[in-house]
Amino acid sequence: MTIFSKLVSLDAKWPSDVLTSVSVNRAKLELIGASVLATVAVIKLYDLYDNDMLNFKTLKEKSFRLLICLPGVRGIAEKQLADVDNTISKTIQKMYNSQVFLSDLPQTGLSDEHILRELSDYSHIGKVDWQMGRASGTVYCDGNRKLNDLMTKVYDKTAYTNPLHPDVFPGINKMEAEIVRMVCNLFNGNNDSCGTLTCGGTESIILAVKAARDYGREAKGITRSEIVVPVTAHAAFQKAAQLLNIRIKFIDSDPISYKVDIKSMRRAITSNTVLLVGSACNYPHGIIDDIKSIAELGLKYSIPVHVDSCLGGFLVPFMRAAGYPIPSVDFSVAGVTSISADTHKYGYAPKGSSVIMYAHKKYRKHQFSVQTDWPGGIYATPTLAGSRCGANIANCWATLLSFGFDGYVEATKKIMKTQRFLKEELSKIDGIYIIGDPLMSVIAIKSDRFNIFRLSDKLSEMGWSLNPLQFPSAVHICLTLMHTKPEVVDSFLKDIKTVVNECLLTPKDNTGGLGVIYGMAQSLPDRSLVTDIASHYIDGIYTTEWSQTNGK
Repeated sequence: MTIFSKLVSLDAKWPSDVLTSVSVNRAKLELIGASVLATVAVIKLYDLYDNDMLNFKTLKEKSFRLLICLPGVRGIAEKQLADVDNTISKTIQKMYNSQVFLSDLPQTGLSDEHILRELSDYSHIGKVDWQMGRASGTVYCDGNRKLNDLMTKVYDKTAYTNPLHPDVFPGINKMEAEIVRMVCNLFNGNNDSCGTLTCGGTESIILAVKAARDYGREAKGITRSEIVVPVTAHAAFQKAAQLLNIRIKFIDSDPISYKVDIKSMRRAITSNTVLLVGSACNYPHGIIDDIKSIAELGLKYSIPVHVDSCLGGFLVPFMRAAGYPIPSVDFSVAGVTSISADTHKYGYAPKGSSVIMYAHKKYRKHQFSVQTDWPGGIYATPTLAGSRCGANIANCWATLLSFGFDGYVEATKKIMKTQRFLKEELSKIDGIYIIGDPLMSVIAIKSDRFNIFRLSDKLSEMGWSLNPLQFPSAVHICLTLMHTKPEVVDSFLKDIKTVVNECLLTPKDNTGGLGVIYGMAQSLPDRSLVTDIASHYIDGIYTTEWSQTNGK
């Protein structure tokens, strides 16, 4: 879930005040921007600066940030930022039901009974009844008591194991190797295919990008790496680019299909391109990119191709057997060199596991980190983490064995039957539109007749938690086994029809909630201001200062 979806009650108006003060200088700013752009073009012709760090977008944002530092404007910005901080603090306190926070260790250890009572209290903080299917995505299993009991027993036996020490815990390493082999086989990998387990989709993506960067450096001598990524690809690719100091080129989607534009992707390829990316399916709209065409580009230009199947990964291998075939998006497609798939989503393992796969070990070796000259010995790790919780590996392994192929096919059938039904029913509702033709578990909707975030706000008031989207403004529901119960489907359709009808009665009402936040966020010329707001929210999540006592 995105940051702003948590700030439903935030009505801060500071950005509009700032922009009003700045508007008189927009003409000057645009003139400055045009001059800067011309200068950048000349500089780039001579290749005097690193393209990663110098571009019109970043310079425009820096110019705007300098502008709001002008006397008069700065005071407004600082005052309104303080108001935002205060509003965010109140919002988070409300989210925590004004609970007091512990800030010091108890002088003496608490009893097991005391701790479990506290745990019970904490588990009831929050107003979204996810166990009744009221949350989009989030929890993917259906409250299977038998599976939960199995996870508890497996964790009990493996809680303190660590695959960093294979000589001490070889059984954990064996489990990880078996997970990777089973998943590679599901994705039609041959005997050369390989991979590792990670803590989640973001780590899988970061490692795939690192492997591509280092492979490009070794195989082609590329020192200024670039990756070419659909604008709809997961935000983890941006995180990877930040961490690995490489350039990321975003490719727009086709306005009808919402698949990545292949012609634009081809034009973005340069001698520095180390990775092409496609999604199966993407997070915002549940659309499957044209993986075959992307892979053909990879073959033509000798560039690795990554398929991000983190969200849909444990639906993809079972879709055909479940009766809902999709285009091939796995290693059976020539040119695909790596795939990420989350076992903690539709694999139904507890949170903290994903698999990053490679077509060959020549790619995976560049994922590894090896320090050869450390006084503590040769230090080699396959993933970003050093120590890892062996229980996560064991629980993932146990979940795969518990479901089996047939179990996953059956779960996929339930989810896809629900998706097709909802897709059909939502398409009948006047005033909203489904984005593209989603073939998997996500359905995104938008409207050109009212602010779609009002729908999200109203449904939130009714106990639903959907995911807001931007560029374009939309909301989506990610279906899980929680949503396959008829009573959940009926309730969702009833509520969404009620809210849409209400919104159509007052289509120009844009007050409050996500409509204000996302409308403001999408219009700001300086995206770093949006970053400020999001950062303030994260700061607030870690704040305990408003607690009046040190404990209970």
